[in-house]
Amino acid sequence: MITPTWEAEADLVVIGGGVAGLTAARTASLRGLRVLTLSKGGPTDTSTQYAQGGIAVVAPQGDSVDSHVHDTVVAGAGLCDPEAVRSIVAGGGAAVAALTDLGAVFDLGRDGQISRTREGGHSTRRIIHAGGDATGAEVQRALNAAGLPVLFGAAVVDIVTGPGGVRGVIALSDKGFGVVHAPAVLLATGGLGQLYACSTNPSGATADGVALALRAGAIVADLEFVQFHPTVLFTPGGLGRRPLISEAVRGEGAILVDHEGRSVTAGVHPRGDLAPRDVVSRAIAARMQAAGTDHVYLDARAIDGFPQRFPTITASCLAAGIDPRGDLIPVAPAAHYQCGGVVTDTSGRTTVPGLYAAGEVARTGLHGANRLASNSLLEGLVVGERAGAAAAERVDVRAHITDVGSLSFPRTDRKALQALMTDHASVVRDGDGLRAAVLRLLQLVRTDPANPSVPQTIPDLEDTALTLTARALLIAAAARTESRGSHARSDHPTPRPDFHRALPLRLGPDARPQLAPEGTETPGNWSTLAVPRAS
Repeated sequence: MITPTWEAEADLVVIGGGVAGLTAARTASLRGLRVLTLSKGGPTDTSTQYAQGGIAVVAPQGDSVDSHVHDTVVAGAGLCDPEAVRSIVAGGGAAVAALTDLGAVFDLGRDGQISRTREGGHSTRRIIHAGGDATGAEVQRALNAAGLPVLFGAAVVDIVTGPGGVRGVIALSDKGFGVVHAPAVLLATGGLGQLYACSTNPSGATADGVALALRAGAIVADLEFVQFHPTVLFTPGGLGRRPLISEAVRGEGAILVDHEGRSVTAGVHPRGDLAPRDVVSRAIAARMQAAGTDHVYLDARAIDGFPQRFPTITASCLAAGIDPRGDLIPVAPAAHYQCGGVVTDTSGRTTVPGLYAAGEVARTGLHGANRLASNSLLEGLVVGERAGAAAAERVDVRAHITDVGSLSFPRTDRKALQALMTDHASVVRDGDGLRAAVLRLLQLVRTDPANPSVPQTIPDLEDTALTLTARALLIAAAARTESRGSHARSDHPTPRPDFHRALPLRLGPDARPQLAPEGTETPGNWSTLAVPRAS
């Protein structure tokens, strides 16, 4: 049990200060809602800040919504929801226009029009960018400049629900534990990259939203589909957040080669180095295994004006002693993006009344088994705006937390967990490794003398989220006995028609993740689900 030391009320609590969270907060505020945004880090401690490539949005000439939808569905390897894809892609133009109205500045070409590049899986140049390779930083700057009130250094411990849905949240800040009464909560917490030893994600990408949603009674799906970015700057012994070498570098002509100068993707896919990310990551992993090496190379020496076009990447390379103008760039795959997450409709609604999710934490059906490059900021902008508007439907609901209840959760050592996931649930997996990982994780939890306990610090809270989400991911990955998109199994190397569907999960009565009935990931079936737990 805990004793709250502070209390607040709001119409909407937004958890997360990136593109989806701040877009939703601004939209809800403009509709007159009292919004409290909680961010456990600082103003730029978000995945949005580190997004390099750009925003995929239909170009005015030589492109169409149909074309963008087609590219997205092909990359998603059969698991995209075509209606959701079309809905979100069609909303891209208006979402970008709203962002520019806030002051976001995108790069212009010599003709004075917005410059567009091409990335893996795209059939045309439709990616708009800012600062060369600092698009996310510009998006974050524009949203921060909107002046929305954010309580930094505050994390959510639990989402409290009752028979009518959400009642509010229990939070942890430098003032201790607090209670926020609210009929609506939006999860915009980003991804789960910190499940792995090497990731492109910031340190706060600890799967908080997935864990909170599961404990609140929501359905999650597609967690087995973790996208590994093919080209992350490799340095010997490098762990933690690694600098990304944007796909746009290959879009401008760079090529992937091995230690002998041979193409890595020749004969693998018709689009070669610009194939979807899952294809390129597997090709690199296979080449490294065959050659007995821990990286390959990106040859960008033929790109004119590389430092001007890619200033952020140039700085990262120079810091590692590499000059992209004359040196090959050593690269390897690293955990990058969670394609699945909390199941929502295209307005961010989840299976729990009053609980919404947007951005990387959500599973709208846009990404399927593999996200198309630069569709992430697009989704955050479009669904964030819609979720902020949808939260207004709860404004007349009376919500009050009367009982905090037990907040004792299991957790395990983060380094041990990361090593386990990196060894057994990485680019290529197999059944024996996944089963070993499940058993090892249970052993780690059972032998930790701190389990279960109430998290007293934000790192403790993050470890509980990582532990629960790792369990869910391993269950899903073990159950999907096929290879599809970003889920590759060496013991089941081909897709299976009977797995042409999502694998939804929810918490069981024993508070452990378990597979949910087929169809629970479809919004049209939600009326048949059980009422969420009361707490």
